[in-house]
Amino acid sequence: MKKLKLHVFLLLATLCITHTAFSQNSHSQSGIFDGHGDIGTGVKPGSAVYLPQTQQYVISGAGYNIWFDHDEFQYLWKKIKGDFILYTRAAFVGAKGVEEHRKAGWMVRKNLEGNSPHINAVTHGDGLTSLQYRKTVGAQTEELKSSLTHADVIQLERKGTTYTMRVARYGEPFVTEKVTDLDLGDEVYVGLFVGSHNADVLETGVFRDVRITVPHKDDTNPNVRMTLGSNLELLEVASGNREIIYTVPYSIQAPNWTTDGKSLIYNDNKGIMYNFDLASRQPSKLNTGTITNNNNDHVISFDGKMLGLSSNVRELGGSIIYTVPIKGGIPKQITPKGPSYLHGWSPDGKSLVFCGQRNNEFDVYRIPAAGGQEERLTTSPGLDDGPEYSPDGKYIYFNSVRSGTMQIWRMAPDGNNQEQVTNDDFNNWFAHISPDGKWMVFLSFLKEEVEPGNHPPYKHVYIRLLPTSGGGTPKVLAYFYGGQGSINTPSWSPDSKRIAFISNSDMGAGQ
Repeated sequence: MKKLKLHVFLLLATLCITHTAFSQNSHSQSGIFDGHGDIGTGVKPGSAVYLPQTQQYVISGAGYNIWFDHDEFQYLWKKIKGDFILYTRAAFVGAKGVEEHRKAGWMVRKNLEGNSPHINAVTHGDGLTSLQYRKTVGAQTEELKSSLTHADVIQLERKGTTYTMRVARYGEPFVTEKVTDLDLGDEVYVGLFVGSHNADVLETGVFRDVRITVPHKDDTNPNVRMTLGSNLELLEVASGNREIIYTVPYSIQAPNWTTDGKSLIYNDNKGIMYNFDLASRQPSKLNTGTITNNNNDHVISFDGKMLGLSSNVRELGGSIIYTVPIKGGIPKQITPKGPSYLHGWSPDGKSLVFCGQRNNEFDVYRIPAAGGQEERLTTSPGLDDGPEYSPDGKYIYFNSVRSGTMQIWRMAPDGNNQEQVTNDDFNNWFAHISPDGKWMVFLSFLKEEVEPGNHPPYKHVYIRLLPTSGGGTPKVLAYFYGGQGSINTPSWSPDSKRIAFISNSDMGAGQ
């Protein structure tokens, strides 16, 4: 909070020189947006500033309201075509404003005139959260009030002429409202806004984790090829703060954090492995010899000396497991046949656990890290996947569809005492245990979007957190667009404070 207050203080000292109505700004000033300005006539001048050191936006706006047949507010905008998903965490500066109906959120407008057709997903100073819209020029504003109040997580998605608002109090799942048949045109203005509900007063909002995502055009296909652009993100577990540290217009997947804390290891969609240096924030290719068809199931040994790979070998039945020194070298083949998808090393480095398909059934298997006879650990019908050892070696966590939805389970290292850990309305995949052994994060798909046995790449997903001691309701740490390849394998930082993951967007579309 002290850091935020300092940023706001420095910002307020410069507000008088940052306002330009509908200005075109440099990237350092406007971040991912094109410009900002006051909507309406004769509005008290507002401002919008991007803080690159925290990837936050601070917006101050005045105006009588966003209501009736016209609007007055400060708008930070970008022009975009087609479908999109807008996301942010929003908060007002100051616990109590002059007006209880001051507003902050996302807005989509046909144009920048005060009476333009539009739709906005908004949180009010008194906690009211709603989806508000004007269908035609100068029409009266309509509203759908959310059952949730005091939302600070705001998402607005467009699919054709359907607009869906998803809102939450940070840590909780989304609550949804929807408007259909609202035609604002293909190219629209999208952006963040603040309005004070008082023409003589400026109110200020702070927006973080701001994302404009362009979804895949075929995101209903669970087997869609992974071609979208990728954001490599770091998530601070205690605060939920997210930082994009690297962006590419193609698919990179499944970052593993090295045990020295200096690098992340990931694969791209061509099967090449990379070491991403966190100091320089630059990747370099990792030598894996002739094994260059690697997928997103790769794991670093607990001592940090070895990397396990899963690489497709068609003539051997699919994905085959290999091990290679962490600095690169000639990989050693471990599993004789596929499909075999690696997910975990034992803490003593002697065993690997993987998801293998044998006799048309996917189960959890264990095999010596030096190679040898594989041992089947699960026998229940249906998919068992994502096995990973806890750091103390007492458990293997995995996800199983045996209860009807995909849930997290755990068992003893020999396969005995299998017990269910999660039991809710989400499809939960890939449990990862923090190095200190206290926490578990996992990926959650929405049941209405994904069948239990699928983990497609491009969906609305959560990263959720639970204590390994058991009990309680999982906390949502991150709300994003991704899935397969986002967090398949262990990605905790060595100090158990952060997680690396991939979010996705079509970076060549609509912009």
